[in-house]
Amino acid sequence: MAQEKESPLLEALKKAVIDFDTENIEALCHEYLDLGLDANKAVFEGLIPGMLEVGRLYEEQVYFIPEMLMCAETLYKGLEIFQPHMTSSVQNACGKILIGVVEGDVHDIGKNLVKLMFEISGYEVTDLGRDVPVEVFLKTALKNDFDLVCMSSMMSTTMYEMKGLIQKLKEKKPDLKVMIGGSPVTKLHAIKWRADGYAPDAHKALSVVQQMLNTAKLIDEQRKQKT
Repeated sequence: MAQEKESPLLEALKKAVIDFDTENIEALCHEYLDLGLDANKAVFEGLIPGMLEVGRLYEEQVYFIPEMLMCAETLYKGLEIFQPHMTSSVQNACGKILIGVVEGDVHDIGKNLVKLMFEISGYEVTDLGRDVPVEVFLKTALKNDFDLVCMSSMMSTTMYEMKGLIQKLKEKKPDLKVMIGGSPVTKLHAIKWRADGYAPDAHKALSVVQQMLNTAKLIDEQRKQKT
């Protein structure tokens, strides 16, 4: 019986975020948990897809800042209820991530959604914001012990800032992982510019990062065993 209600409830959670339905989100969350259903699934297949759709509506100028803020409030109400019930594999994800939008680009909705995905999963995220000068990216990345640097651009005129930044990061810190993304960015760009990872959207970004950091840790452990 519970499984039959799961899909409709996931859709209802998604819709509540899109419709910024703060009045009903709590009741939906408690109904979902009372059925003994997976809290991780509620977040990653209910709440987050709702916020991703909100991001799309914002970029298409269907929604504006007030709607975005109300949707975010609804999302966080749901997260507050679900997070204590999420499995340890998500809560205890470890890694320090630096994220920001490259210089000249002020579009940060995609970056904010990616950051949200990382934080929900337990990563420690430092957000440089938007229109970040190369020098700030470099200074912050090299001064601190980050496992990953994520940079995004939503404009074809600014995405090439990534190429030079990646080159400088790799020269100074060869083992530092770098992931890039944004609507004009492709996997081919990532390969050409020597980025370690690429993600076309926020949902994919999380799985790419988990795979990258897990692989890096495994390699590091094997290296230590040999020495």
